[in-house]
Amino acid sequence: MSKDVRVLIVDDSSIVRQALKKGLGAQEGITVVGVAPDPYVARDKIIELEPDVITLDIEMPRMDGLTFLRKLMKFHPVRSIVVSSLTRAGCDTAIACLEAGAFGVVGKPAESYTVGDMAEQLGEMIRVAAKTPLPKKRSSDQPATPRKVGVGQAMIETTNKVIAIGTSTGGTDALKDVLSALPRSVPGIIMTQHMPAGFTSSFAERLNTLSELEVREAKDGDAVLPGLALLAPGNMHMRLARDGARYIVRVTNGPRVCRHRPSVEVLFESTAEFAGRNAMGVIMTGMGSDGAGGLLTMKNAGAYTVAQDEASCVVFGMPREAILREAHTDIVPLSQIPDKIIEFASGKVGKAAA
Repeated sequence: MSKDVRVLIVDDSSIVRQALKKGLGAQEGITVVGVAPDPYVARDKIIELEPDVITLDIEMPRMDGLTFLRKLMKFHPVRSIVVSSLTRAGCDTAIACLEAGAFGVVGKPAESYTVGDMAEQLGEMIRVAAKTPLPKKRSSDQPATPRKVGVGQAMIETTNKVIAIGTSTGGTDALKDVLSALPRSVPGIIMTQHMPAGFTSSFAERLNTLSELEVREAKDGDAVLPGLALLAPGNMHMRLARDGARYIVRVTNGPRVCRHRPSVEVLFESTAEFAGRNAMGVIMTGMGSDGAGGLLTMKNAGAYTVAQDEASCVVFGMPREAILREAHTDIVPLSQIPDKIIEFASGKVGKAAA
């Protein structure tokens, strides 16, 4: 029998600590070994209790969560999940936490008494985090610098092609790696990353600074154009559609699909319908199975489909499900996905070029 995941809760609100302790403690495979009201107490309890995973608030007394996380990852790495209210003012800080080594970010409800309601989502992330390798010690607090692309990659045909990308846990870093390696001349990109509302705008802005592409949060009716990457807004579905000869996106509400909103499944199914063989689908690191069925629909519609390989995934969930359903044309490591996108754009791979 496998051991329970040992969790330490770090949050300055006693109500939140109690709600999380109750909600997580009731879940199979999780034991809450302690709570801490601030990073100084957390530091001592991490040494004493040796938790497998910590949940970490951002805004706390004596030391903020980001500063603590950076120190933790530099001197004593622990799998960490940020639990944040993700207000507009805090979004950039939450993104910085991911860049500092946090495993993931979960949105904290506006009302403290409803925190227990998101314990199931947090519990699932905790169980997956506990199975991943410990983060490496970080020698610097400086954010990653953008990667530049060679001039030789610039001449690419892009007419009427669309690239749809779906990702979840671990996807923030994966998307940075992919987009920062692409030239501005690639076809329009549409992306769904599982994120809470209020988080995607800042994340898109961050990606925009690291890439030659224009990257922004999608708005309903935006055209899908070469050199532009559109990110589905948090808590909203994004679909591909047509307006005459143009590809556009539709951003809508609606029920969760595969337990998510935005859903990769929604993105891929609509891309299959409206782009068919002129599309490329990419499924990358993430928990669960969201997007696996949609990627198969894309493949059956003639699209070129790529799944990230297990070795380069933070969580080999979504790509694994896609591979089990034979939804992939190719399986490649993260480092090769930009090359595959460039090859698809130039007509070297994919049925659209056949």
